[in-house]
Amino acid sequence: MKFNKKQFNKSTWVFSLGMLGVFLLSLTLRFWELERFNTLVFDEVYYAKFANDYLTKTPFFNAHPPLSQYIIAIGIWIGSHLPFGKTAVNSMTGSLLSPWDYRWLNALTGSFIPLVVGALAYQLVRRPSYAFIAALFAACDGLFLVESRYALNNIYLVLLGILGQLFILKSVEAEGKKRWLWLILAGVGFGASAAIKWNGLWFLFGTYLILICAWAVRLIQGNKGEEEPSREGNSTLIPGESPVQKLTELNFLEVGLSLAIIPILVYSISWIPHLLLNPTPNFWQMQTEILTYHQRIKSGPDVHPYCSAWYSWPLMLRPIIYFYKTASSNAQPDPVLPPLPEGATQVIFDVHAMGNPALWWLS
Repeated sequence: MKFNKKQFNKSTWVFSLGMLGVFLLSLTLRFWELERFNTLVFDEVYYAKFANDYLTKTPFFNAHPPLSQYIIAIGIWIGSHLPFGKTAVNSMTGSLLSPWDYRWLNALTGSFIPLVVGALAYQLVRRPSYAFIAALFAACDGLFLVESRYALNNIYLVLLGILGQLFILKSVEAEGKKRWLWLILAGVGFGASAAIKWNGLWFLFGTYLILICAWAVRLIQGNKGEEEPSREGNSTLIPGESPVQKLTELNFLEVGLSLAIIPILVYSISWIPHLLLNPTPNFWQMQTEILTYHQRIKSGPDVHPYCSAWYSWPLMLRPIIYFYKTASSNAQPDPVLPPLPEGATQVIFDVHAMGNPALWWLS
């Protein structure tokens, strides 16, 4: 099938404009009234405060690896020097900051996730329409949206993890130095995702599983090719033809570097700034402390009445509540909340994090 150069350029422009539209939609949804609410929402009580502790050089204990707090700290430092976003301030982080200061970088980072999802989809299927749909769905997902609007760590975990997967797929298309560059970037992505939170390791483990499956398919097809040499009008799939199957082209050194050595190095290096501020416990003791902390955390309705059983999570029966507050026109204005709508006597302000059921159930 031959493509006219003019048609190719037109389709490229349409796809580029579509992805730009998705990005602008993401920015709009995430930055709209970003300063609401003038308080620490959900786990901002940890991450925004810990990020500010790095800036003020205040020792503290953190139950997660430190990379996300470094990033939020950079956002706070930049945000505090910006001439806008100062409509309201609070001192809940330990310094006088506006919600914009500790949230804007999360919102910007979250806006890029749909583009990376689209790039990953395109890398897998080579169809711009599929990539656009994947990006649009990611931009409109409720859980991604809520997580992007507050100073939390999951947005960084997801972005770095899918970047690692994207780069590992890009590596099999390249050769020589370019391949090594993509492999190194993949390892950095996987290691950095784990340095956000240990949950980020699942992106790496998922890649291990995909690699194992790719080798299994290659071996099965190789055996089938020997038993059934060819059939007229029905060609068999050549091993390594699809992007995932091409992963079998990576040799042991390349896999070991990108999926083991570099992630370990990146994770270890990420602790250096934290240990300079908090030299005790040391690196190895800190890993034990994190594990022990999460092992002793209790769960269940006795600890958290609103919690949901793990087996109900796929059904999404109970969304995660991030913020809930009732305001009355008869009471004194609450500095945490925006002004009540004119004529309203009582207003409930709440934020619930919930994925799009159609996407989550059908994906």
